[in-house]
Amino acid sequence: MGNRFVPVMVFVLASGAAYSVFPLQSWSASVASPANRKDEALSHIERGETLLRQGDLKGAADAARRAVESNPSSAEGHYLLGRLHLKDRKLEKAAEAFSRSLNIRPASPDVLNDLAGLYVLQGKPAEAEQALIRAVAAHPAHIESYLSLAKLYERRRDVAAAKKTYARVLAVEPTHADALFGLATLCDNQGEYQEAREAVRRLTKAHPAHADAWYLNGQIAEKNGDLDEAASAYQRAIAAKPDLVDAHFNLGFIYRSRNRPDEAEREFLEVLRYRPEYAEAHLNLGSIYTGMNRLEEAERAYEKTVALKPDHAEARYSLGVFYELHRKDMPRALAQYRKYQELGGRDDRVERILGAGLP
Repeated sequence: MGNRFVPVMVFVLASGAAYSVFPLQSWSASVASPANRKDEALSHIERGETLLRQGDLKGAADAARRAVESNPSSAEGHYLLGRLHLKDRKLEKAAEAFSRSLNIRPASPDVLNDLAGLYVLQGKPAEAEQALIRAVAAHPAHIESYLSLAKLYERRRDVAAAKKTYARVLAVEPTHADALFGLATLCDNQGEYQEAREAVRRLTKAHPAHADAWYLNGQIAEKNGDLDEAASAYQRAIAAKPDLVDAHFNLGFIYRSRNRPDEAEREFLEVLRYRPEYAEAHLNLGSIYTGMNRLEEAERAYEKTVALKPDHAEARYSLGVFYELHRKDMPRALAQYRKYQELGGRDDRVERILGAGLP
């Protein structure tokens, strides 16, 4: 075989000496251009985001590291790596990655918002507030940062600032569900029921399938003594989210208070279908079955309650009354009454019975 000619770059120095280096073609192939590095990093980032959505945190982290290795100036790569560290509760590493991303792109609201969340986890509310203020200053329409800032003010019990921040979101998006729900919940917690009802009204009008809004509406109506509206609201909440256990429970309690045992039973059974360990639902069923003279079912419901919550004083009292009045079993009744007292329960009648020294 004949010799192949390989072109060689030759540098001639002033002294006349010549030095050869690698062929020009080989050198060009071994060094990626900036554009290629960016494309490679972007490909790794896209893969990492896909793996993150699929729940593959290890694979996503590997893709993020490859992205920043390919292009150390990739703000998106450092941000993805920071988010993954944050999910893994590696807070210091997350902070470092977020800082690198912000050094490259200082006004990124998404990075600042997540950095604020990290500061909250680290117990640094002042730093979190400053990060969020930077985010909304750079991007006045960045709703996620406003919502995070409102929640931060709520935790700080700065009600006025939280309300003002929710209002800024609603100025941009008047029907924003999270802002309306946050405002309604805040007002409800402050006892400002009229404002809370107005926010809920706007929310359910714009988002009629918002189960939590209907549930909150029911709670507010109950506090104001309007059981008809409360029942209707809980029904709407259940229609939107059939497994909303607390709505079933509250609706069952309303039915029970209105002497509608069949409907009350139905709701408490729905509670137990989704949450079999809900002791209060068993207790209410015990009372309902007792009133319906379904004593076997009542006894099972009461006994299930104390099995689930042995320190439930009211359940001990109810089971004691059941044994005494419906089973005529005084020894078992006394055992429940004694347990009731041990748990801090106080009842004049029980004290007289126990004081009488019955066996």
